[in-house]
Amino acid sequence: MIEDILKFNREFVAGKGYERFITSKYPDKRIAIVTCMDTRLVELLPAALGLRNGDVKIIKNAGGTITNPFDSTMRSLLVAVYELGVNEIMVIGHTGCGVQGMNAAEMLQLMRERGINEEHIDLMRHCGIDLDSWLHGFDDSVDAVHETIDLISHHPLMATDVKVSGFIMDSHTGELTQVK
Repeated sequence: MIEDILKFNREFVAGKGYERFITSKYPDKRIAIVTCMDTRLVELLPAALGLRNGDVKIIKNAGGTITNPFDSTMRSLLVAVYELGVNEIMVIGHTGCGVQGMNAAEMLQLMRERGINEEHIDLMRHCGIDLDSWLHGFDDSVDAVHETIDLISHHPLMATDVKVSGFIMDSHTGELTQVK
């Protein structure tokens, strides 16, 4: 499958397919969006919000949440605000998220089944990683959005003039509902 992607890429570049996507690194709308990596949102989210290449910074991860004030999503938001001119942040959860109800014990078992050695799991725990917490999902998407908004808004390095809002997107229709 990767070979097919690479072949397409060579043809895309040779045909100058990139020309219609040329923009700067600065988001035209001065907005950053934190959302889920769910495949249903890849094209749906930008289409449902009327976004084009160059409009916003989109930061995606499993669940579209921030679980640690020093994770890469929070770092990316700080870069977006201080280096790229973002002054609004949208946190967009969605219906039917795979992280909702995710169980750490089940994921650890799946790791074992795929060949992850128990010694490696024990090593992570020995290094201070609480795998049960780190691999646990959330119970409610709205609550997860609220928690992420709270973490961003109260982060000691986040500018107080940045507006942070939360939404849930319907994964089927793209309808956006504001939750905070």
